[in-house]
Parts: sequence; structure tokens; C-alpha cells
Amino acid sequence: MINVHKPVLPDRAILDQYIDRIYDSNWLTNNGPLVQELELKLSAFLGCKNVILVSSGTSALEVAIHAVAKEGEIITSPFSFAATSQAIEFTGRKPVFSDICRKTFNLDPQLIEQKINENTAAILPVHVYGNPCDLNKFADLSERFNIPIIYDAAHCFGIKTQNQSVFNFGSISVTSLHATKLFHTIEGGALFTNDDELASKIRKIINFGIQSNGTIKGPGTNAKMNEFEAAMGLALFPKINEIINLRRTLWQTYYDRLNRFFDFQEWSPNTTQNFSYFPILCQTEKELLNIISALEKESIIPRRYFYPTLNTIYNKPALEHSDDISRRIMCLPIFPTLELKVVIKATDIILKTINR
Repeated sequence: MINVHKPVLPDRAILDQYIDRIYDSNWLTNNGPLVQELELKLSAFLGCKNVILVSSGTSALEVAIHAVAKEGEIITSPFSFAATSQAIEFTGRKPVFSDICRKTFNLDPQLIEQKINENTAAILPVHVYGNPCDLNKFADLSERFNIPIIYDAAHCFGIKTQNQSVFNFGSISVTSLHATKLFHTIEGGALFTNDDELASKIRKIINFGIQSNGTIKGPGTNAKMNEFEAAMGLALFPKINEIINLRRTLWQTYYDRLNRFFDFQEWSPNTTQNFSYFPILCQTEKELLNIISALEKESIIPRRYFYPTLNTIYNKPALEHSDDISRRIMCLPIFPTLELKVVIKATDIILKTINR
């Protein structure tokens, strides 16, 4: 069975070298040397000032909200994984959903202003499939209304826009380092900020609110990354560019064979890709279901990513573009060890099914 994603594993000998260091130090968690090393390597590779590793992408979202958002409402996208809104609820805030742009699939900043009120604590846009939101317009909203922007950049590892990492935008950006992501630490996540004071605050929050003198001040949680997760990340780190290049070949093959028959996400200008996802937008939901059925008969399993929309899950009013796109979009399998012949087989099945 061929699923949408398959975790990448490093060379066992390289991983064992890092695990040997854990056994030698007997330091398993609490900001261990491997976590610190991985933070420094990621900071240099990505060009981000403060990289703070945590236990998951969801915990990264929760910590970010605690760090910068007052109590109240957080405006976010309905076209995202459930963790986006769950993190808002789990931290005691209320998710408020706004519609997405029909072309980019990202939260439409032009629709946000009418939802901002005295209870608005933050705006949490999602860079869907790694495609950056309209960063300038969200920065303008943040400045005019004095509202923090927390970017859910779970899909964005390695992506650059405006000649720098997309993680450098907003009050905080967060990403996932889950096993299915381009770069992973088994489970894991990271927060990024250019604000040193905010970074210091975040480091306290992820460690129970413990201060440098050992006292506890303010709310905190246990969101620390452990050394074994960091070992996986360090062992995979030298393979990042290879992983992206392998994905690029698969992505390009899909695109070359399907671009005349489907609509695709409009990519942000002056922005690189990491080829983590290959979404196709069908003409109708019926067409989508027919394609899924045909692929599954050959044990190729696409994913309706994201379906249903979060506003539907929360029994909120329909949102035109989010609901429409959610019904018609799917992501096709793409991971570095996927054989090119499978991509060709999948596209042959799709073209035969649509018969156009």
C-alpha cells in the first residue's frame, strides 16, 4: 500500500553515533547537548535567529499562543489540520474562522478586518501546503490593530520568500517536525522568532515556567524535545538537500503529466518550494471520488487534505471558498523513496479516470 507520506530514515550507523553520545552523557532531556546542537544547525541552515525545539508542532502552537496572545478570540483558517484550531481551544481561546483565497488556498487578509474586535487576541494564518500567506498584508493588519500574528508554518521547512526563511515572519512562526514531514525528529516541532526577549519567555514556558534561579513564575508546560528526537534530526540533517531534490523530481513528473487537466494552487511570488505536497483540484467532488476509488484499487492511497473544513467540524457557518475547495482537492503520494514508476502509474490511472 502506497500512502501519501512515508517517513525518511537516516543511515543507521550515523544515528547510532548520536545515540552513543546519549548513552555516554546519560543526558536524556532538559535542553540536552543534542537539542542545543540541532537548534544551532537549524538556525544556520534556515537563517533564523532563534530556533526553539519542542515536543510537537501542536505544542509549538500552544506555546506560541500562551506567549503572545491575550484571552479572547483568535482568527484563523478553516482550511487546515485540526491541530490549528485545537491549539486555540486548548489554550482557552476561541477560534474564529475566516474564508480563504480561492487561488492561494490561504487565509484571505481582505476578509479579516471585519472580524477584528476588542476580543481579538491574535491572527493565526496557515501557510497551506507550504505556500506563504500575503505576509505584507498581515504585517499591516498586525501594526494597525496591534494584534500579534502567529504563523502556522507546519509545511514550510526550507522554504524562502522575500530572500529569507518564511519562518522569519510574524511575531512567532511554528513548524512541525513530525515523522511525515520533509525534515523530522520522529515527533517534534519548533518555534521561530527574531525577538530575543520573546525567545527567552518561550524557553521558560516550555520548561514549566522555571526561571534561571529555579523559581517558577507564570504559566508553563512540559514541551521540551528529548535527546533521542534530536538524534534523529541530527542524523537526517545532512540529507535535507537530497530529500528536497528527490521530492522535486517526483513533483515535476506529476505536474508535467497533470497540469493540463487540473487546477493548481497559485504560488506566492518570489518564493521557493520544498515539494512536500502535490495537491490537485478536481472539477467536481464526484470526479475526486472516482479518482480516489480508481487509485485505491491499485493500493495507491491519496488523501483529502483538508476535508472536511474546520468550520464544518465546529458547526460554524459555511465559508464559500474553503468548503468548495475542500470538497474537490486531494494530495497525491510524494516522498523521497517513492519510485518514479508509481508516479507514472498513478497519473495514468487518473487520466484514464477523468477521460478528458
